[in-house]
Amino acid sequence: MKRYVIANWKCHKSSDEGCRWLDMFASRYRPCSSLEVVIAPTFIAIEKVAAHLADLALSNVFLAAQDVSPFPKGSYTGAIASDMLKGMAKFVILGHSERRRYFHETNQEVANKASEAVDAGLTPIVCVDSSFALSQLASLVDIDSKNIMIAYTPVDALHFNIPESPEKVLLSVGHISELYPDWSVIYGGALGEKNVKAYLGLQGLAGVFVGSASLDPKTFVEICNQAAEIS
Repeated sequence: MKRYVIANWKCHKSSDEGCRWLDMFASRYRPCSSLEVVIAPTFIAIEKVAAHLADLALSNVFLAAQDVSPFPKGSYTGAIASDMLKGMAKFVILGHSERRRYFHETNQEVANKASEAVDAGLTPIVCVDSSFALSQLASLVDIDSKNIMIAYTPVDALHFNIPESPEKVLLSVGHISELYPDWSVIYGGALGEKNVKAYLGLQGLAGVFVGSASLDPKTFVEICNQAAEIS
């Protein structure tokens, strides 16, 4: 089973800061053939970070966009179409609770974005919450692709910075996997180098989704190294 460790920088780091982060990460990173590391910079940084990542030639390290337009290229001022990310990102984060809460994204908008991403050859990482997971997932069923990842990210864990218990995560991941067996499921919510090991080995969990702990490259590479030991 391939595992994933995903870093979401959110609204942090300029292009230069992102490249310096990569340099420090690269000096400590130990590649593992069964582990993919995914980094999600801001849109203003992704092009330069992608070029720097290519220069570093790190094995099994890829980029994700933090969002994408629900529309193709065209007259959509301010939008970033999936096709525009080709050659830079392999993944795209969609439906994060912050997008749903602060930008009022609907399930259908997230589904439209996922459809555009799949058509462009990107892998959508679709975030769902414990309370609304079934309705959030139901909007994706018409997308004809096995190349979708589900990030189980309970809102309470994010808001209060307290991870959901491994036992509860295991139940939720099992339920999602039972309904959607073709899609990989990862967990995100208040994870760091001190508690991530309890989640990395959970049966059926394909990886972890890391927010604030990913801003420090030393912390994030420690999480990656822990995941490599289990993979």
